[in-house]
This record gives sequence, structure tokens and C-alpha cells, in this order.
Amino acid sequence: MTKDSAILTVDIGSESLKIAEFSVAAGGALTLTKFACRKLETPEVTENDLGVSMSDLTNAMFRRIFNEMIAENQFTAKRVRLSLPASSAFLRLSKLPDALGNREAINRIVEYEAQQAVPCAMSEVEWDYQLVHHVWSETVEEANAEGELESTQIDREEYEALFVAIKREQITVYTTTIEDAGFQVASVSIAPIELFNAAKATQLADENQCAILLNIGSRNSSLVIADHNRVFLRSIPIGGNAISAQIAKEYDVTVEEAEELKRRHGFVSSGSAYEDSDSEMTATISKISRNVMTRLHGEISRSINVWRAQHRGNQPTLLLLSGGTSVMPGANEFFQEKLHIAVDYLNTFSAINIAETVDRNKLQEVAPGFQELIGLALHEVIDSPVEISLLPREIRNQLRLDRQKPYFIASAAALLVGLVLFAFGMQKQAQIGQDRVDQTEEKLAVAKKIGRQIKNELNKTNREKDKFSEMENWLFEQSSWCNILRSIQQITPDLMWITSIEGVADPDAKQTPEARRSTTVQNGMTIDQVLAQSEVKALRISGYTLIFQGRPAYSDFRRSLSNCSWVEEVRDVDNSDMSTVGGNNTGAFTCIVMLKKPIQK
Repeated sequence: MTKDSAILTVDIGSESLKIAEFSVAAGGALTLTKFACRKLETPEVTENDLGVSMSDLTNAMFRRIFNEMIAENQFTAKRVRLSLPASSAFLRLSKLPDALGNREAINRIVEYEAQQAVPCAMSEVEWDYQLVHHVWSETVEEANAEGELESTQIDREEYEALFVAIKREQITVYTTTIEDAGFQVASVSIAPIELFNAAKATQLADENQCAILLNIGSRNSSLVIADHNRVFLRSIPIGGNAISAQIAKEYDVTVEEAEELKRRHGFVSSGSAYEDSDSEMTATISKISRNVMTRLHGEISRSINVWRAQHRGNQPTLLLLSGGTSVMPGANEFFQEKLHIAVDYLNTFSAINIAETVDRNKLQEVAPGFQELIGLALHEVIDSPVEISLLPREIRNQLRLDRQKPYFIASAAALLVGLVLFAFGMQKQAQIGQDRVDQTEEKLAVAKKIGRQIKNELNKTNREKDKFSEMENWLFEQSSWCNILRSIQQITPDLMWITSIEGVADPDAKQTPEARRSTTVQNGMTIDQVLAQSEVKALRISGYTLIFQGRPAYSDFRRSLSNCSWVEEVRDVDNSDMSTVGGNNTGAFTCIVMLKKPIQK
């Protein structure tokens, strides 16, 4: 196992420190290779006793125990994922307005919500949040047309922000020690979130389930409601130490002695309806345990009510227990009796493998508190449902810089190599450029001479070409007349005859018949003479048409004429009288045919 393929997970509880090392296989499999667990000693002096702050005392105690555990177990991983107890953080699930806007607007809204909950300046804390999309159905009653009420299911949606904030100094107390020991802190989270991530990867893989995760620790209990893709967190200041404190008070012994009595005789009593134990001490301790668990049950019930009333959450159907105190005999039956839901123990070991070198008996002793460590390790191989980062700003900047260092080094090396190559290239290019200039000047002199010769020949060619252009145009114009007359002849109906075709230079000018010089087509469509105008833009066509059954043949002629490729437009000049002429069924017509391309003389 190399250092890069391993991750060290550290869970700092209220009274214990747990460390586990996992190897990460190429296929994404996690294997537990080493672990260690030790009780954190509570300083017995106050700040005034030694003239130092409590954070300094905590830091010194943590530094000593952490370094001892690292030295004893010889962990090889250099990257660390850290989780802190929920009691040191501020947790809140807030609803966001319907109009979310952009990401910056969301940040401002969530930051405002955080300011309302965190009793200190935001500049003193590290905080992060995760956005959750929530959809639910609501029954709405509306009156129909008959005035009767009808129920309709309407889907509603909203966004929630789960945010976590923790004072920066509470994080740096631990991250400084970890970094000083030669490790790199990859992430900082809180225990309930990692408990949720581990459960969602194993026993709560079914998203259509609402369950409670309850970690009963020494001083505090962490409550997590996992409802589909939503999560509700709460830290409850009731734990196993409350039972030990009551036992110590009852029998006037030290807390350590009370803790031993709890382990030997403790169980959660089933209530007054059941027989007490034959041992008076066992019966007393069991009642003390039940009283503390009853208080804890009250906080759980209150949390469920808040979840359902304020966040429209579902009713939990399962309770999963974890933590050292959760294994006390009778605890699962007690919660099942009180909550009336299924109760089981959280077991996330199915998400990992266990190396042969691991002492399974020792692992069994700490297994109830191992879930957070597994949740931390799962970040290495899967995308966890909740990804909240509480890394101090200094570490984030350092990690960003470390990720960019290879690029900086590569860029500097590339720049240096580039400068050397550039200088060499410029020198070489200058020499090559001078050689090319000399060669180009020689070739240019030859090219200029050839160019002058080509220009002379081109001028001769153009002069010869101009001689034939005029004749070519004249021949084209002559053929144009033939094509036009042939086209007119082909589309002229049998019931219509043309009396004249006149070339018009200005179709919009009004001219008398005497003023127009035209070419008349008669007796088989022949041309008498070429038009006098320099350019013909239109033809004036006149003639007669038979009117058969009230419809002149000219109509078909006009339509066919409009479809000719050389015709731009057909204008009727004076065709209003399509009645008989001289008592015959004939009509006179005159039209102007606009040419698409004028015909030159």
C-alpha cells in the first residue's frame, strides 16, 4: 500500500479519539488496515490555575495523545479526513424563498440565515451549506361549477439549505497538530453528517425511506433524520455520562467507579409493568438508565414533531442506533416501546473490507462508534449525499496552491525553455532571412522582366479581343429577336392574331402612332426593318382576338406571355372594350411587354 492510495480518518468525540487507516484499491474498494481508539483525558485544571486558556490545554492534550497514537500504530497514510463532534457546531436547516435567483443570491440568503443562528461574528467561523430540493403534494379544496367542494392534489416545491458553522479556533486546535505531525488535512466535517453518509451508502440505500439515526455518545447524542434525500440534524446534550453521573450521586462514588458499575450492572429497565432484578443495585441502575433514556426519548419526540410540523417531513419508520451507550442491554427494546417503530443497530461495515492483520476482537469493542470513520473514508470512492467542507481558509488556500504548484513549475520550465529556443530561433531566423532576401532580390529582377513581357502580350490580346466583342454582341442581339418572335408565334392561340409588334425605348412615355418608329410583323411574323431606337426595353403588341363564350383568347395569350423567360411584366394598355367590333365576336387589344434584358440596336 502506497501513501497516495491510503487515507487516514480521524473522529474526535467529546471523550474519545478514534483513528482508522483505509487502503483505496484501483477499483474503488476500501479496506481497513489499521485502527486505534483512546479516551481523551479531560483537563482537571481551570484556565486560572495555570494562567493559560482552555483551548491551549485542549490543544496540548490532543497533541500528546494524537502523536502517541500515530507513533504506536505507525500509520503510513499522509492525507487525513477529520470529523468533529456536533456539539461544537451550529446546525440549521432553513427554508429558502421561492425566487432563488442566482448562486450569489443564494449565498447571501443562506449567510443571512447563518448570521441569525450563529452567536458570533461570521468572520470568526468556518461555515458551509448544501442546497436540498424538496417536493411534496398538498391537497387543495376548490368549489366546482355546482358549488360542491372538490379535493385536488397539487405538487409543491421548495429549496432548503442545510448549513453548518463552527468557530475557526475550534478547528485549528486540531488541524494545526495534524499538520505539524506531517499530515495533510483533506477535509473537515462533523460526525452526524458522516453518520448520515455512511448510512445512506449501506442500510439506507433505499431513498423511499424515512429513518432516524441516533448516536448515543458520552456527553451528547447526535440525532439525524434521513428522509429520502433530505437530512435534519440535531445535537442533544444527553449521553451515557448522564447515567454515570446519576450512579455516582446515588452511591457516592467517583465517576470512574460509576462507569464501571454501569458496564457491569447497567441495562435499560422495561418499566413498572415488569419485575425488577433480584439485585437491588442492578434494579437501581436500570431505573436510572431508564430515566435518562426517557429524557432522551422526549428530545427525540420533540425533534420529530419539529421535523414534521416545520419542514413537512415524513413520519420515521425506522430507528438505527450507534454509539457506545447504544449497546446497553434493553436500549433497543426501550426505543421500540416508546416510538412504536422498528429499531435496529447501524452497521456500515458492509461498505468496507477488513484486512487480515486487523484484530477483530478489538474492533468489535469499538464497532458502535466506528460509523463516522467509515463515512469519512467513503468520500474517497463515492460522491456522498452531503458534502460540507469546514476546512479553515488557510488550509484551503494551501491545498489550492499545492494543486497548482505542478502547473506553476511546468509553466516556469516551459517559459525558460521557450526563451532559450526563442533566442536561438531568432538568431537562426535572422540568418535565414538574410539569405532569403538575397535570393528573393535575384528572383524578383527576373520576375519583373517576365512581368513586363506578359503585360505587353496581355495588352495585345485585349486589343484583339475588343475587335471581336462588338461583333459578338451584335450577333447576340440578332439572335435575341429571333428567339423572341419564335416564342410569340408559339404561344399565339388560333383564335387570336397580331397586327403589330413595336419596339419601345421608353415604355412609360406616351407616343402617337405617327411618332413611333416600329417594325410590323404581318403575314407569318416577318421583320421589315431594324428598330431606330438605340435600345429596346419593351415591346408593344397589338392585335385582335375572338371572344368565344364570353372569354377572349387574348387571356390565354397574356398568361402564356407572362410565363416566358424573357418577359419581366405584361401591362395592358387599352383592353377595356373586349366586345364585338363591326358586329363580329372580336375584340382589339394592346399590351406592353417589359423585357428582362433590353435589346441593343
